Amino acid sequence: MKWTDASSFLCLAHLAGACLLPEERAGGSIRRHNTRQIRNSGKAIGTGDRFNGGALFPIGLGSGNETDMSTILNVKEVNSALQGLAKEYGFETFTTPYTTYEGATMSGGTVGGQGTCDETYRVFLNGAIHARERGSSDNVLYFIADLLYAEKHGTGLTYGDKTYTNADVVTALSTGIVFLPLSNPDGVAYDQSTNSCWRKNRNPAAATNGDDDTVGVDLNRNFDFVWDLSKWATSVADEVASEDPSSEVYHGEAAFSEPETQSIKWVMDTYSKVRWFLDLHSYAGDILYSWGSDTDQSTNTAKNFLNSAYDSVRGKTSDSTTTGYGEYISSADLDNVSSVGKRMGTAMDAATGRSYTVMQSAYLYPTSGASDDYAFSRHFADPDLNLAYGYTVEFGFGNNKASCPFYPTDAQYIQNLQETNAGFMEFLLGAAEVGLGDSQAC
Repeated sequence: MKWTDASSFLCLAHLAGACLLPEERAGGSIRRHNTRQIRNSGKAIGTGDRFNGGALFPIGLGSGNETDMSTILNVKEVNSALQGLAKEYGFETFTTPYTTYEGATMSGGTVGGQGTCDETYRVFLNGAIHARERGSSDNVLYFIADLLYAEKHGTGLTYGDKTYTNADVVTALSTGIVFLPLSNPDGVAYDQSTNSCWRKNRNPAAATNGDDDTVGVDLNRNFDFVWDLSKWATSVADEVASEDPSSEVYHGEAAFSEPETQSIKWVMDTYSKVRWFLDLHSYAGDILYSWGSDTDQSTNTAKNFLNSAYDSVRGKTSDSTTTGYGEYISSADLDNVSSVGKRMGTAMDAATGRSYTVMQSAYLYPTSGASDDYAFSRHFADPDLNLAYGYTVEFGFGNNKASCPFYPTDAQYIQNLQETNAGFMEFLLGAAEVGLGDSQAC
């Protein structure tokens, strides 16, 4: 595990293409690379329904009795896997009240906890917000499958060289988990059918002259966290997000303009005691924690995302937090988010021997409207809302044999599962140790 802090940060240029391809960041304006079908598209996508509409259920890697993993789950299989798990283990599922532009719904489930009401769920796992980051839904679903299998059979779990006892499984489930394995169904379906390295959703509102590059909104720039680009320093405003529909980071017409981001907000509002949030991405090999707007600082409470006095300097991570701007986070909160992040990184490294970097989100590059910052910001914008620590996990290290490095090879797919699932376990165990907020209400 590599640990990066403000004192060692200069410019992580080697990571600049991790979440965005280098040509998408060229010239300071993050634009779409040339859309085309990719011949070498990595691991194959499933073509049928291995879970038979929910009659069968998945089993993850951790138990040693895993489901057929010869192909990546297609959109239909993600939904049938959820149904199969719910049927086998008897947990509650939900469907958000929003429908995508192509008529899809978004469904998830709740497992564990120490009660039956919405307030018992304290951890939120979200998958596949970016369409091309293949295997994200698989990682979430197979992990939930592992936890439930191990609980039912009284066993532990093993991910590569990282092993967990049944007592660890019980503790992990006690945190109460709400999960949404597929939060961009239109985009994923399109990417899987076209092999076009598609990132955004499929909102056609801004499409011009039949140009497919102008379709879609980057969902991870559409949350209500410093969404307005006038609140950023002019030197970084066109980097953190974009008003250009052809950009890979086009942030939409307004914060929460998209049914997909509205659905994630609905989960946070419905399961209002969520204390820990993790959004799963690829392929930087990073564990990122808030803030993503600027360098963290714990000395000046006035320097915060709600204070318009700093709109002209926000996002310039190269300036001093003393004389310039830094995003306020209490020292206690910073200790909590960084310690659990490092715990995840250590476990993910141990699983396969690949090395993950743990750092504050802004050190990758500053972002506007991201899910992890929105989750953390809710309490500061409205003290009546629960405080939730936000993370982005960038699993994997890219497929250099494919035109779209977000498409894993067969071997990388398994490594990614081993690493993320070990990381998820440490995330839950760390959450239980650091704390889940106020006492359970049910």
